Amino acid sequence: MAELSTLSPSPPSASLMSGTLESLSGLGEDGSSVGSDSEINGLTVRRTDKYGFLGGNQYSEGGEKEVRIEVARQREMKWIDMFCHWDKWVKHRFQKVKLRCRKGIPSSLRARAWQLLSNSEELLRDNPGKFEELEREQGEAKWLDIIEKDLHRQFPFHEMFAARGGHGQQDLYRILKAYTIYRPDEGYCQAQAPVAAVLLMHMPAEQAFWCLVQICEKYLPGYYSAGLEAIQLDGEIFFSVLRRTCPMAYRHLKKFKIDPILYMTEWFMCIFSRTLPWSCVLRVWDMFFCEGVKIVFRVGLVLLKQMLGSVDKLRELQGMYETMERLRNISPDTIREDILVQEVSAYGGRVHKACFCFYSETRVISHFILLWLILLSSLPLSVSTLSDVLLSRSSLSQ
Repeated sequence: MAELSTLSPSPPSASLMSGTLESLSGLGEDGSSVGSDSEINGLTVRRTDKYGFLGGNQYSEGGEKEVRIEVARQREMKWIDMFCHWDKWVKHRFQKVKLRCRKGIPSSLRARAWQLLSNSEELLRDNPGKFEELEREQGEAKWLDIIEKDLHRQFPFHEMFAARGGHGQQDLYRILKAYTIYRPDEGYCQAQAPVAAVLLMHMPAEQAFWCLVQICEKYLPGYYSAGLEAIQLDGEIFFSVLRRTCPMAYRHLKKFKIDPILYMTEWFMCIFSRTLPWSCVLRVWDMFFCEGVKIVFRVGLVLLKQMLGSVDKLRELQGMYETMERLRNISPDTIREDILVQEVSAYGGRVHKACFCFYSETRVISHFILLWLILLSSLPLSVSTLSDVLLSRSSLSQ
């Protein structure tokens, strides 16, 4: 993925809103599979998969198991009933809500569910006209230039973002620009772009903006700040948990000096949106919005166990290069949606014990060391953000 750290500023260009459409004929240039074509009135029309992908690694060939129509309708009715009594369900029957999220939110209701689970709907309601107000502001040129350069990198094989200057890229620009004005102290981090793009695939720009705010401030506080201190702290936590849950993978990574930051930056900061088959991405996001950052940790642990958790798998990985290639290019054939969700759900007990040990050993030390660095102005994280980071991580095992 593109470099996640802050880039040097340069003057903004005027090409974004030109509306010039980028031809879709070159979508297969990277050698990846492209959806089949059909002809309508002599024009070639590229078919998308059911998620809107025209090709690429996340294109679905349609081999997934389909839910029967009557079962899908029953699930939708259950979710609609929950929507009508949402506060009551969350307060008194949250375990049932969690179970239904793990089963998968119906695609027709996913946008509303994500907004309710994240409380972004309440933020939207409490801030009428705020998004439009942010849009009207000029914004800082250095951020706008970087954002514009990043737009074409976000899911170029998806029909919503395939056209340069199309409505998808324009909405993505609006959201990311608005966030830099809403949080000028943070500005823009490149990992926010794919996250915002996923939200835009499911909801209008204003709703997606407030959902992004919740992800940045409630779910992953400090992740998108300059310096990536929060993700480095989580890397230490993740590696400690890995040592207790999958020693073989831990020893292999330790042997070749592969630090967590080298692979988990894209995994965690993009919430696996650029890593997994799309059906798996949606299931992970359903659980993430319900249960929080612990889902991101568990998915990472499951992936490392699947790729590095046996002697046979490690025979093929004789060095750092081979291991990093495996971690960066996870084959869709090796990840099955149902097994991934099952493993993530089953990790609760094992992660609970590992996290308890880690926090017993290092919680106080982490607080004092990071607080000391902040007071020395070595880190841009605020004390409140640090507190949010550590509090959210303390719920990993719940």
